[in-house]
Amino acid sequence: MAETDQERTEDPTEKRKQQAREKGQVARSKEMGTAFVLVSAAVAFMWFGGALFDGLRSVFQQFFVLDRAQAFDTSKMFEAFAIAFGEIIWPVLIIFAFITVFTFFGNSWLGGINFAWKAMAPKFSRMNPLNGFKRMFGVQALVELVKGIAKFLVVAVSAFLLLAWQHDNILQISMGQMPNMMANALDILLWMFLLMCCSIFLIVVIDAPFQLWKHQKDLKMTKQEVKDEHKDSEGSPEVKGRIRRLQMEMANRRMMQEVPKADVVVTNPTHYAVAIKYDDKGGKAPVLLAKGTDETAAKIREIALEYDIPLVQSPALARSVYHTTELEQEIPQGLFVAVAQVLAYVYQLKMHRKGKAKRPNKPASDLPIPDDLKY
Repeated sequence: MAETDQERTEDPTEKRKQQAREKGQVARSKEMGTAFVLVSAAVAFMWFGGALFDGLRSVFQQFFVLDRAQAFDTSKMFEAFAIAFGEIIWPVLIIFAFITVFTFFGNSWLGGINFAWKAMAPKFSRMNPLNGFKRMFGVQALVELVKGIAKFLVVAVSAFLLLAWQHDNILQISMGQMPNMMANALDILLWMFLLMCCSIFLIVVIDAPFQLWKHQKDLKMTKQEVKDEHKDSEGSPEVKGRIRRLQMEMANRRMMQEVPKADVVVTNPTHYAVAIKYDDKGGKAPVLLAKGTDETAAKIREIALEYDIPLVQSPALARSVYHTTELEQEIPQGLFVAVAQVLAYVYQLKMHRKGKAKRPNKPASDLPIPDDLKY
Protein backbone atom coordinates (compact mmCIF):
# COMPACT_ATOMS: atom_id res chain seq x y z
CA MET A 1 0.00 0.00 0.00
CA ALA A 2 1.34 3.42 -0.89
CA GLU A 3 2.47 5.52 2.01
CA THR A 4 0.27 8.47 2.82
CA ASP A 5 0.86 11.51 5.00
CA GLN A 6 -1.57 10.06 7.55
CA GLU A 7 0.67 7.08 8.31
CA ARG A 8 2.83 7.48 11.40
CA THR A 9 6.20 6.68 9.91
CA GLU A 10 8.41 9.40 11.43
CA ASP A 11 10.35 9.10 14.66
CA PRO A 12 9.06 11.36 17.45
CA THR A 13 10.78 14.69 17.94
CA GLU A 14 12.21 15.84 21.26
CA LYS A 15 9.24 18.16 21.69
CA ARG A 16 6.82 15.26 21.18
CA LYS A 17 8.71 13.16 23.75
CA GLN A 18 8.66 16.01 26.26
CA GLN A 19 4.93 16.54 25.78
CA ALA A 20 4.37 12.80 26.31
CA ARG A 21 6.36 12.88 29.56
CA GLU A 22 4.30 15.84 30.78
CA LYS A 23 1.19 13.73 30.20
CA GLY A 24 2.71 10.77 32.05
CA GLN A 25 3.30 8.75 28.89
CA VAL A 26 6.61 6.99 29.50
CA ALA A 27 7.77 3.43 28.92
CA ARG A 28 6.92 1.30 31.93
CA SER A 29 7.15 -2.44 32.59
CA LYS A 30 4.79 -3.69 35.30
CA GLU A 31 6.58 -7.01 35.24
CA MET A 32 9.89 -5.36 36.11
CA GLY A 33 8.32 -3.60 39.09
CA THR A 34 6.68 -6.84 40.26
CA ALA A 35 9.93 -8.78 39.91
CA PHE A 36 11.89 -6.21 41.94
CA VAL A 37 9.24 -6.18 44.68
CA LEU A 38 9.22 -9.96 45.06
CA VAL A 39 12.99 -10.45 44.82
CA SER A 40 13.71 -7.59 47.24
CA ALA A 41 11.16 -9.06 49.68
CA ALA A 42 12.84 -12.45 49.50
CA VAL A 43 16.31 -10.97 50.00
CA ALA A 44 15.07 -8.74 52.85
CA PHE A 45 13.62 -11.70 54.73
CA MET A 46 16.80 -13.69 54.15
CA TRP A 47 19.01 -10.88 55.50
CA PHE A 48 16.82 -9.36 58.20
CA GLY A 49 14.36 -12.16 58.89
CA GLY A 50 16.52 -13.45 61.74
CA ALA A 51 16.11 -10.18 63.65
CA LEU A 52 12.35 -10.24 63.02
CA PHE A 53 12.17 -13.87 64.17
CA ASP A 54 14.07 -13.04 67.38
CA GLY A 55 11.71 -10.15 68.06
CA LEU A 56 8.61 -12.27 67.53
CA ARG A 57 10.02 -15.01 69.76
CA SER A 58 10.64 -12.48 72.50
CA VAL A 59 7.08 -11.18 72.14
CA PHE A 60 5.59 -14.67 72.37
CA GLN A 61 7.67 -15.49 75.43
CA GLN A 62 6.49 -12.36 77.20
CA PHE A 63 2.84 -13.01 76.46
CA PHE A 64 3.02 -16.69 77.39
CA VAL A 65 4.50 -16.01 80.84
CA LEU A 66 1.79 -13.55 81.92
CA ASP A 67 -0.04 -14.76 85.01
CA ARG A 68 -3.75 -14.24 85.66
CA ALA A 69 -3.24 -11.02 87.64
CA GLN A 70 -1.11 -9.44 84.92
CA ALA A 71 -3.57 -10.49 82.23
CA PHE A 72 -6.37 -8.55 83.97
CA ASP A 73 -4.15 -5.57 84.85
CA THR A 74 -4.66 -2.92 82.18
CA SER A 75 -1.38 -1.15 82.86
CA LYS A 76 0.54 -4.42 82.57
CA MET A 77 -1.13 -5.23 79.26
CA PHE A 78 -0.22 -1.84 77.76
CA GLU A 79 3.31 -2.26 79.04
CA ALA A 80 3.51 -5.68 77.39
CA PHE A 81 2.23 -4.25 74.09
CA ALA A 82 4.81 -1.45 74.25
CA ILE A 83 7.61 -3.95 74.79
CA ALA A 84 6.33 -6.11 71.94
CA PHE A 85 6.12 -3.10 69.65
CA GLY A 86 9.69 -2.11 70.48
CA GLU A 87 10.93 -5.63 69.78
CA ILE A 88 9.58 -5.91 66.25
CA ILE A 89 9.32 -2.32 64.99
CA TRP A 90 12.96 -1.94 63.87
CA PRO A 91 13.19 -5.22 61.92
CA VAL A 92 9.87 -4.39 60.23
CA LEU A 93 10.99 -0.87 59.34
CA ILE A 94 14.29 -2.12 57.93
CA ILE A 95 12.55 -4.74 55.79
CA PHE A 96 9.95 -2.22 54.65
CA ALA A 97 12.63 0.38 53.76
CA PHE A 98 14.67 -2.22 51.85
CA ILE A 99 11.65 -3.32 49.80
CA THR A 100 10.58 0.32 49.19
CA VAL A 101 13.97 1.33 47.80
CA PHE A 102 14.15 -1.57 45.36
CA THR A 103 10.49 -1.14 44.41
CA PHE A 104 11.13 2.50 43.52
CA PHE A 105 14.22 1.54 41.56
CA GLY A 106 12.45 -1.25 39.69
CA ASN A 107 9.50 0.93 38.68
CA SER A 108 11.63 3.91 37.61
CA TRP A 109 14.45 2.05 35.85
CA LEU A 110 12.52 1.93 32.58
CA GLY A 111 11.37 5.41 31.65
CA GLY A 112 13.05 7.24 34.50
CA ILE A 113 11.50 9.30 37.29
CA ASN A 114 8.55 11.33 36.05
CA PHE A 115 5.94 13.34 37.94
CA ALA A 116 3.08 14.26 35.60
CA TRP A 117 0.27 16.29 37.12
CA LYS A 118 -1.71 16.08 33.88
CA ALA A 119 -1.92 12.32 34.27
CA MET A 120 -3.61 12.81 37.64
CA ALA A 121 -6.37 14.99 36.20
CA PRO A 122 -9.74 13.23 35.88
CA LYS A 123 -10.67 12.11 32.38
CA PHE A 124 -14.35 11.47 31.76
CA SER A 125 -13.48 9.49 28.62
CA ARG A 126 -12.26 6.71 30.90
CA MET A 127 -15.79 6.40 32.30
CA ASN A 128 -17.24 5.71 28.86
CA PRO A 129 -18.38 2.05 28.72
CA LEU A 130 -17.57 1.84 25.00
CA ASN A 131 -13.97 2.82 25.64
CA GLY A 132 -13.87 0.25 28.44
CA PHE A 133 -15.04 -2.51 26.10
CA LYS A 134 -12.41 -1.44 23.55
CA ARG A 135 -9.70 -1.75 26.19
CA MET A 136 -11.03 -5.15 27.29
CA PHE A 137 -11.00 -6.62 23.80
CA GLY A 138 -8.18 -4.59 22.23
CA VAL A 139 -4.63 -5.53 21.32
CA GLN A 140 -3.29 -4.36 24.68
CA ALA A 141 -5.73 -6.63 26.53
CA LEU A 142 -4.60 -9.56 24.39
CA VAL A 143 -0.96 -8.78 25.19
CA GLU A 144 -1.73 -8.65 28.92
CA LEU A 145 -3.57 -11.99 28.66
CA VAL A 146 -0.57 -13.59 26.96
CA LYS A 147 1.74 -12.17 29.62
CA GLY A 148 -0.52 -13.48 32.38
CA ILE A 149 -0.52 -16.98 30.90
CA ALA A 150 3.25 -16.81 30.40
CA LYS A 151 3.79 -15.75 34.03
CA PHE A 152 1.61 -18.59 35.26
CA LEU A 153 3.51 -21.14 33.17
CA VAL A 154 6.91 -19.77 34.20
CA VAL A 155 6.04 -19.78 37.91
CA ALA A 156 4.40 -23.21 37.69
CA VAL A 157 7.36 -24.77 35.88
CA SER A 158 9.78 -23.08 38.29
CA ALA A 159 7.84 -24.37 41.29
CA PHE A 160 7.81 -27.90 39.89
CA LEU A 161 11.54 -27.86 39.20
CA LEU A 162 12.33 -26.42 42.64
CA LEU A 163 10.16 -29.00 44.39
CA ALA A 164 11.85 -31.76 42.42
CA TRP A 165 15.26 -30.29 43.32
CA GLN A 166 14.47 -30.03 47.06
CA HIS A 167 12.33 -33.20 47.29
CA ASP A 168 14.78 -35.18 49.40
CA ASN A 169 15.57 -32.24 51.70
CA ILE A 170 11.86 -31.60 52.28
CA LEU A 171 11.31 -35.24 53.29
CA GLN A 172 14.26 -35.13 55.68
CA ILE A 173 12.77 -32.16 57.55
CA SER A 174 10.23 -34.40 59.30
CA MET A 175 13.04 -36.54 60.67
CA GLY A 176 14.81 -33.60 62.31
CA GLN A 177 14.45 -32.15 65.77
CA MET A 178 13.20 -28.79 66.92
CA PRO A 179 14.36 -26.05 66.58
CA ASN A 180 16.76 -27.18 63.83
CA MET A 181 13.83 -28.65 61.90
CA MET A 182 12.08 -25.23 61.79
CA ALA A 183 15.28 -23.42 60.77
CA ASN A 184 15.91 -25.87 57.90
CA ALA A 185 12.33 -25.54 56.72
CA LEU A 186 12.50 -21.75 56.71
CA ASP A 187 15.84 -21.82 54.90
CA ILE A 188 14.49 -24.09 52.14
CA LEU A 189 11.31 -22.02 51.90
CA LEU A 190 13.19 -18.73 51.54
CA TRP A 191 15.55 -20.05 48.86
CA MET A 192 12.67 -21.54 46.88
CA PHE A 193 10.73 -18.29 47.19
CA LEU A 194 13.75 -16.28 45.99
CA LEU A 195 14.37 -18.52 42.98
CA MET A 196 10.70 -18.52 42.02
CA CYS A 197 10.70 -14.71 42.15
CA CYS A 198 13.83 -14.58 40.02
CA SER A 199 12.08 -16.68 37.39
CA ILE A 200 9.80 -13.71 36.67
CA PHE A 201 12.82 -11.93 35.18
CA LEU A 202 12.39 -14.26 32.20
CA ILE A 203 9.17 -12.34 31.50
CA VAL A 204 10.91 -9.01 32.20
CA VAL A 205 13.58 -9.73 29.56
CA ILE A 206 10.81 -9.93 26.96
CA ASP A 207 8.42 -7.31 28.37
CA ALA A 208 10.90 -4.44 28.86
CA PRO A 209 12.08 -4.27 25.20
CA PHE A 210 8.46 -4.69 24.10
CA GLN A 211 7.35 -1.72 26.22
CA LEU A 212 10.16 0.44 24.83
CA TRP A 213 9.20 -0.51 21.27
CA LYS A 214 5.50 0.08 21.95
CA HIS A 215 6.16 3.48 23.55
CA GLN A 216 8.28 4.53 20.57
CA LYS A 217 5.60 3.28 18.17
CA ASP A 218 2.81 5.14 20.02
CA LEU A 219 4.78 8.41 19.76
CA LYS A 220 5.51 8.11 16.04
CA MET A 221 4.34 11.07 13.98
CA THR A 222 3.04 11.68 10.50
CA LYS A 223 5.10 13.72 8.09
CA GLN A 224 2.55 16.52 8.32
CA GLU A 225 2.84 16.60 12.12
CA VAL A 226 6.62 16.90 11.85
CA LYS A 227 6.25 19.77 9.37
CA ASP A 228 3.69 21.55 11.55
CA GLU A 229 5.84 21.17 14.65
CA HIS A 230 8.90 22.43 12.81
CA LYS A 231 6.90 25.42 11.60
CA ASP A 232 5.64 26.14 15.11
CA SER A 233 9.08 25.90 16.66
CA GLU A 234 10.90 27.84 13.98
CA GLY A 235 8.09 30.27 13.17
CA SER A 236 6.47 31.06 9.85
CA PRO A 237 8.68 32.49 7.04
CA GLU A 238 6.85 35.81 7.30
CA VAL A 239 7.56 36.11 11.03
CA LYS A 240 11.18 35.04 10.62
CA GLY A 241 11.63 37.55 7.80
CA ARG A 242 10.19 40.34 9.92
CA ILE A 243 12.46 39.38 12.83
CA ARG A 244 15.48 39.43 10.54
CA ARG A 245 14.50 42.85 9.22
CA LEU A 246 14.12 44.20 12.74
CA GLN A 247 17.48 42.75 13.73
CA MET A 248 19.15 44.29 10.69
CA GLU A 249 17.54 47.64 11.43
CA MET A 250 18.76 47.54 15.02
CA ALA A 251 22.26 46.56 13.88
CA ASN A 252 22.27 49.37 11.30
CA ARG A 253 21.21 51.92 13.92
CA ARG A 254 24.00 50.82 16.23
CA MET A 255 26.45 50.95 13.32
CA MET A 256 25.34 54.43 12.30
CA GLN A 257 25.97 55.63 15.85
CA GLU A 258 29.63 54.68 15.37
CA VAL A 259 30.13 56.66 12.13
CA PRO A 260 30.76 60.02 13.89
CA LYS A 261 33.74 58.41 15.65
CA ALA A 262 35.45 57.58 12.31
CA ASP A 263 38.52 59.38 10.96
CA VAL A 264 37.65 58.83 7.30
CA VAL A 265 34.96 57.32 5.06
CA VAL A 266 36.20 55.57 1.92
CA THR A 267 33.61 55.37 -0.87
CA ASN A 268 33.10 53.65 -4.22
CA PRO A 269 31.88 56.53 -4.66
CA THR A 270 28.15 55.58 -4.60
CA HIS A 271 27.74 51.81 -4.15
CA TYR A 272 30.13 51.20 -1.22
CA ALA A 273 31.11 53.13 1.88
CA VAL A 274 33.35 52.11 4.80
CA ALA A 275 34.07 54.14 7.92
CA ILE A 276 37.57 53.66 9.37
CA LYS A 277 39.07 54.81 12.66
CA TYR A 278 42.72 54.80 13.69
CA ASP A 279 43.97 55.29 17.24
CA ASP A 280 47.56 56.45 16.92
CA LYS A 281 48.05 56.19 20.69
CA GLY A 282 46.93 52.57 20.98
CA GLY A 283 49.45 51.25 18.48
CA LYS A 284 46.86 48.99 16.86
CA ALA A 285 45.79 48.69 13.25
CA PRO A 286 42.89 50.78 11.88
CA VAL A 287 39.43 49.46 12.79
CA LEU A 288 36.29 49.27 10.67
CA LEU A 289 33.39 51.05 12.40
CA ALA A 290 30.70 50.90 9.70
CA LYS A 291 30.14 49.60 6.20
CA GLY A 292 27.31 49.36 3.74
CA THR A 293 26.15 49.39 0.15
CA ASP A 294 23.63 51.48 -1.79
CA GLU A 295 21.15 53.05 0.69
CA THR A 296 23.28 52.20 3.72
CA ALA A 297 26.36 53.63 1.98
CA ALA A 298 24.41 56.81 1.22
CA LYS A 299 23.41 57.11 4.88
CA ILE A 300 27.04 56.67 5.99
CA ARG A 301 28.12 59.43 3.59
CA GLU A 302 25.31 61.67 4.85
CA ILE A 303 26.41 61.26 8.49
CA ALA A 304 30.04 61.79 7.50
CA LEU A 305 29.17 65.12 5.83
CA GLU A 306 27.07 66.12 8.84
CA TYR A 307 30.00 65.56 11.22
CA ASP A 308 32.63 66.91 8.80
CA ILE A 309 34.37 63.55 8.35
CA PRO A 310 36.56 63.44 5.22
CA LEU A 311 35.24 61.39 2.27
CA VAL A 312 37.86 59.68 0.11
CA GLN A 313 36.95 58.05 -3.18
CA SER A 314 38.81 54.77 -3.73
CA PRO A 315 36.57 52.09 -5.32
CA ALA A 316 39.10 49.26 -5.00
CA LEU A 317 39.91 49.98 -1.35
CA ALA A 318 36.24 50.47 -0.41
CA ARG A 319 35.26 47.13 -1.96
CA SER A 320 38.23 45.29 -0.41
CA VAL A 321 37.60 46.60 3.09
CA TYR A 322 33.87 45.89 2.78
CA HIS A 323 34.35 42.24 1.78
CA THR A 324 37.34 41.33 3.97
CA THR A 325 36.62 43.08 7.28
CA GLU A 326 33.81 42.72 9.80
CA LEU A 327 32.60 45.47 12.10
CA GLU A 328 34.88 46.29 15.04
CA GLN A 329 37.69 44.26 13.41
CA GLU A 330 41.12 45.48 12.35
CA ILE A 331 41.92 46.08 8.70
CA PRO A 332 43.79 43.13 7.08
CA GLN A 333 47.55 43.54 6.96
CA GLY A 334 47.55 43.50 3.15
CA LEU A 335 45.55 46.75 3.11
CA PHE A 336 47.78 48.62 5.56
CA VAL A 337 49.69 50.52 2.83
CA ALA A 338 46.54 51.72 1.06
CA VAL A 339 44.81 52.70 4.29
CA ALA A 340 47.97 54.41 5.55
CA GLN A 341 47.98 56.66 2.46
CA VAL A 342 44.35 57.58 3.10
CA LEU A 343 45.00 58.31 6.77
CA ALA A 344 48.06 60.40 5.88
CA TYR A 345 45.88 62.48 3.59
CA VAL A 346 43.30 62.91 6.39
CA TYR A 347 46.01 63.98 8.84
CA GLN A 348 47.42 66.55 6.38
CA LEU A 349 43.89 67.80 5.68
CA LYS A 350 43.31 68.40 9.40
CA MET A 351 46.59 70.30 9.66
CA HIS A 352 45.59 72.39 6.61
CA ARG A 353 42.26 73.28 8.24
CA LYS A 354 44.22 74.46 11.30
CA GLY A 355 46.41 76.62 9.05
CA LYS A 356 49.56 74.61 9.76
CA ALA A 357 50.04 73.03 6.32
CA LYS A 358 49.10 73.52 2.73
CA ARG A 359 46.13 71.71 1.25
CA PRO A 360 47.18 68.12 0.44
CA ASN A 361 46.44 66.32 -2.79
CA LYS A 362 43.80 63.58 -2.64
CA PRO A 363 45.22 60.07 -2.76
CA ALA A 364 45.07 58.28 -6.07
CA SER A 365 41.92 56.25 -6.70
CA ASP A 366 43.98 53.22 -7.70
CA LEU A 367 45.66 52.57 -4.35
CA PRO A 368 47.86 49.45 -4.10
CA ILE A 369 45.63 46.46 -3.29
CA PRO A 370 47.04 42.88 -3.15
CA ASP A 371 45.53 40.52 -5.71
CA ASP A 372 44.17 38.18 -3.05
CA LEU A 373 42.23 41.06 -1.47
CA LYS A 374 40.78 42.58 -4.61
CA TYR A 375 37.01 42.42 -5.18
